[in-house]
Amino acid sequence: MGSRGHLTPAVFLDRDGTVNEEVGYLSRVEDIKLIPGSVEAIKRINREGWKTVVISNQSGVARGYFTEAQVRKVNAALLAILKNAGAVIDAIFYCPHHEDGNPPYNIECRCRKPAAGMVERAAQELNIDILRSVVIGDKMTDVLTAQNLKIPGILLKTGFGEQQLKRYGSSWTQPPQYVAENLLDAVEWWFRKIGKY
Repeated sequence: MGSRGHLTPAVFLDRDGTVNEEVGYLSRVEDIKLIPGSVEAIKRINREGWKTVVISNQSGVARGYFTEAQVRKVNAALLAILKNAGAVIDAIFYCPHHEDGNPPYNIECRCRKPAAGMVERAAQELNIDILRSVVIGDKMTDVLTAQNLKIPGILLKTGFGEQQLKRYGSSWTQPPQYVAENLLDAVEWWFRKIGKY
């Protein structure tokens, strides 16, 4: 993998409710709808020279709502939509598992957020410096993923974010680094905070 000096930091993004609208177990290409500001946010990450990586729990596979082939089809379509708009995602990783799901997906895995498996796999495959990276998403599982890795986590108000704030906002022991209106707000705040990379 090379030395730390050759590693690039990444912005790890959730998918549903973060980049595209939350529709409840997204399984059809025609249901993909980008959240306003997502394209601009990803373009900003691209300009900064950081990797842009999506990490997504897709328990709908384990629950029998859709197949891995459908997940891959939606992911490919999302990548194409963004690329056509000038925004590049370097890779998408997803976890199809859930302990309450159907075999062979009903396992206790290392990839389902807030576990760090998807981030660690991305780091190996894409030469990413995890310790200089950040996780952004609309659920506390995204923030907890970041905290498990000892890196900053940003919670969005899009998707399930408002519900998560109401549910956890008064009780979390370690709050998110920042609560953002949307992905663009989060990305702009992050690069302001760390200064020009």
